[in-house]
Amino acid sequence: MSSPYESATLLIRLYELRRDPTMREARIWFARSFNPDTVDDVMQAMQGPNSAHFRMVTSYWDMASSFVLNGAIDATMFADANAEQHVVFAKVEPFIADFRSRIGNPKYLASLEKLVMSAPGAAERMASLRERFRAMAAAPAR
Repeated sequence: MSSPYESATLLIRLYELRRDPTMREARIWFARSFNPDTVDDVMQAMQGPNSAHFRMVTSYWDMASSFVLNGAIDATMFADANAEQHVVFAKVEPFIADFRSRIGNPKYLASLEKLVMSAPGAAERMASLRERFRAMAAAPAR
């Protein structure tokens, strides 16, 4: 297990990575424009023109989650400092089993799933986040 100082140092490093311009662009696309209704929508994101954005965001949060699950970052400290991992998983969660099957990778985003779904009330939180993003996508642009 890492010390509080080591956890804080890694959290700051993860934050610095999120500030990279390309990563920031990918995160904005994922949050605002990626609103899948089917596993085919997820497949299109993975294989289409936004493939790099999709892969950058999902692999970042899966990697960060693996750090927590393996003790490199304190889980409480990570949860206190981050919430975006819940948003990322909420968008793919309804399709994850089918998506894993289609890409032939049964462990795809397994660390992200394990960490997010271990939080109290995770299923309800995932549903609530999806509803919020559906409403935002359906709202007229201002």
